[in-house]
Formats: sequence, structure tokens, C-alpha cells
Amino acid sequence: MSNVWFITGAARGMGIDLAMAALNAGHRVVGTARDADKVTAALGEHKNLLALSLDITDAAAAVTAAQAAVERFGSIDVLVNNAGNFYAGYFEEISDRQMRLQMETNFFGPLNVTRAILPQMRQQRSGHIFTITSAAGLIGQEFCAAYAASKFALEGWMESLSFDVEPFGIRTTIVEPGFFRTELLVEGASSIWPELSIADYAERTSKTIAAWKSMNGLQGGDPAKLGSALITLASLETPPLRFVAGVDIVAGAEEKAQLLLAQVDAHRELSSNMAIAND
Repeated sequence: MSNVWFITGAARGMGIDLAMAALNAGHRVVGTARDADKVTAALGEHKNLLALSLDITDAAAAVTAAQAAVERFGSIDVLVNNAGNFYAGYFEEISDRQMRLQMETNFFGPLNVTRAILPQMRQQRSGHIFTITSAAGLIGQEFCAAYAASKFALEGWMESLSFDVEPFGIRTTIVEPGFFRTELLVEGASSIWPELSIADYAERTSKTIAAWKSMNGLQGGDPAKLGSALITLASLETPPLRFVAGVDIVAGAEEKAQLLLAQVDAHRELSSNMAIAND
């Protein structure tokens, strides 16, 4: 069965592999990026591809793109909120401007696109929303205060959204990738370093930036395999609400779950003794 996939950030990184997986599976794809020509350059000319220019921080542009998708293909069956970037740094060195830009792209961007597409899915009484979060959406990490905040926000939104849209036959899946070989760590492409400088952080910042840069191109995850996995998940009668992607995040998620249980148990009596005493 051929479905219509609407994929943001389809001109580079993981988005290319996600779009190619959908096209190779016989689906029709609406691939968006800030510049539609870059989508075509990355994916090639294809009768089942509609390349659209879309800045996901522009709510009106998201509505226009959704309308163009329906006009071309008649429906939107699968949405993949993939576009995003990475403002890296220690919290005090990330400016207020950078923190807000991080949230605008990584959090409010997917909200804009989803809000534009949900009316079509409700009308169809069907649809599947994938939102790519991150291991950093489940596990806080050093040098990731802004990025983790945006991804944790996505997690809470998606968990709650599932209850809102389930009565309309719309399914949701949070995708939490570990380290995949994408352009996320490419300076100027997806990674933005802190614009403030504080002496107490200077040495750690310098060493951490160098370490992040050294990991680019060496990540263990294959984005093509993640693309194939999403095709599989979309075909399931009951897809998961959460999908951890990569052996590194599988181990990390298990460790986080055990840590949460241990933290609950550590002060169980104190936590459980909060009820108002009977008069």
C-alpha cells in the first residue's frame, strides 16, 4: 500500500535516508527543507517526490506546505518531524537568544508542522506521526542543556498528544536515536557553539567542543537502517509509542529506567507520607 509521507529536514543528514527509505518502499514523499532545490539535489528527480521549501518555525508556511501536499497527493498519511539543530554548550554560556532559537526550531517547529497537518489526518480518521527526539530527550547530558531541554519538551508533548488524537485513528511514535552518522555534529550545518564565554567554563568548553568535533563521521548508527525501521514501524497495526534506536540508547534507556526506580525507592517512605492527615 502506497502512503504519503511528509518529512521535514529532507535535504541533509538523517532526513535524506528517511525519505529514500520511503521512496524505495513505494511510498510518495513530500520532502521539505528551507530550500526545496536542496531536497531535489539530495534525493534526485522522482515522480513520487514533491520537494517543498519550508521553514518549520513559520506556522503559516507549514499550513501552505500541508495544503500543497494534499493538492498533489490527496492525503498525508505519515508525518516525520525530523528537522532540527543542536545548540551545544554549558547552560551559562548559552545566551538567552540561543536558548530561544533552540526551542523555536526543535520544539515549536514540530508543533507548527503537526498543527498544520492534523486537520487532514482527523478528516481522514487515520495517520501516523513520528517525531525524532534524541537520546538527549531521555537522558540529560553534559554540554547539552539547550538541546536536551528542547528534546525533553518534545517527549512530553508527544506522550500527551497520543491521548488527544487516538480517538481519530491517529497514531504517534517518539523516535529516540542514539549516535547516528549524520550531519548533526557538522559545525555551521547543525551544530552551533555557545556565543558567551565565562572563564570558569573556558577550558572545559574548549575540550568538549574538540571532543564533539572528533566524533563527527565516527558515529556507529546507520541512518539508512533507521529509515528502514520507520517503514517497518509505520506498517504495524499497533506501532510503539516510543522507539529507542541504536544499541547505545538501548543500554542508556535501561540504565535510566533502573536509575529512576532506584531514586523512587531511595525515599519511598518520605515520598509516600504526603497525604493530609485525617481530622
